[in-house]
Amino acid sequence: MSDKYINVIGAGLAGCEAAYQIAKQGIPVKLYEMKPHKKSPAHHTDDFAELVCSNSLKAMRVGSAAGLLKEEMRRLDSLLLRCADRCTVPAGGALAVDRTLFAKYVTEEIKSMENIEVVSEEVNELPKDEITVVATGPLTSESLCADIFSVLGGDSLSFFDAAAPIVTADSIDPETSFFASRYDKGDGDDYINCPLNKEEYEVFYNALINAERAPLHDCDVADPKVYEGCMPIEVMAQRGQDTIRFGPMKPVGLRDPRTGHRPWAALQLRRENSSGTMYNLVGFQTNLKFPEQKRVFGLIPALRNAEFVRYGVMHRNTFIDSPRVLCSDYSAKSFANLFFAGQLTGVEGYMESASSGLMAGINAARRFMCRDTFTLPEDTMIGALSRYITDESVKKFQPMGASFGLLPELENRSRDKKIRGEQYAERSLKSLDTFISERMYE
Repeated sequence: MSDKYINVIGAGLAGCEAAYQIAKQGIPVKLYEMKPHKKSPAHHTDDFAELVCSNSLKAMRVGSAAGLLKEEMRRLDSLLLRCADRCTVPAGGALAVDRTLFAKYVTEEIKSMENIEVVSEEVNELPKDEITVVATGPLTSESLCADIFSVLGGDSLSFFDAAAPIVTADSIDPETSFFASRYDKGDGDDYINCPLNKEEYEVFYNALINAERAPLHDCDVADPKVYEGCMPIEVMAQRGQDTIRFGPMKPVGLRDPRTGHRPWAALQLRRENSSGTMYNLVGFQTNLKFPEQKRVFGLIPALRNAEFVRYGVMHRNTFIDSPRVLCSDYSAKSFANLFFAGQLTGVEGYMESASSGLMAGINAARRFMCRDTFTLPEDTMIGALSRYITDESVKKFQPMGASFGLLPELENRSRDKKIRGEQYAERSLKSLDTFISERMYE
């Protein structure tokens, strides 16, 4: 086993966070990234920490599950959140970023650290005799994937993930759209809303459920598992005519200034970059063929002349059977010097992936320094998430994002949802601060 450095495989969100947490301890890191020589089907740039789906990092409010997760990460010195804060774009109560700038800032930070050596090559086999963090993401290459499952044992699990299209701002019809955030949250111009009346919605709905989908490749997809949190809009629509009208196209909290009334349905477009030249179709992850996306989504009045700069895509996401093969410190049960992080572990979401990289990096560094690894308290969001994905009582394991349902019940639980969230957050942050001051550096 090398006593000179720690390997980190993969320079996505989890890998970059892990590499940073290790390197700042003064420990040399070899960060392996197959870009620019090879890219997965979902990646397009040479930068690290590329956001391949939405550009939203979810809610900012600390009294929300997603906001609490980010606040815990801030208190643990997260590199990713520091970079995100430098390139935010308006998104109401959410933290959204200019994805190009975000990846650029992360890449620059990682490459500027003296203790990190970037190795631009693909890894096909795990270095089992060296302390290593495996953060190869949900699209891990076939050869490395086979080696991972050979080393860990257990079944290979996978689900299918989808991304939403992006359109140019100047191609959105201003006469049939309006700026507003739901319930007037944010600055009022964070989202462009594309309203539909009942007749327009029914035409769109019928076209959507009958549209032609793109074929899925690279494995048997006769009955692919689709993750509920990122379900293609056409799949969701087939559950019933009103399903998406009470989901991604819900009109609640909106008022069409042309009519003075709430629309029958509405698609929201979220700013994609800081200059506001591109907008993302919120909740419209899709696997429709590209011409079908233009045709069907063009039935929404505000998008009749929309220019698509990126069409939606669907791809395979792979994750390991963490409850059977991982410990809550993100190390492998069978190989204590192998740590895993990111969506490969079954955490779902950008910040969830980064938080797992943060903890895997901290624990890999502690292993290197011959210190005991740790798991954060169960009443913190990071601690609860790591415990859930390694809970052996979970039999049908599926990806999990931040949720208050993961935390222990409150003693004096408020019936008010907002107050209840604040109670969870207050307890979690107090617990985390105590842990940091009393145990983090022992």
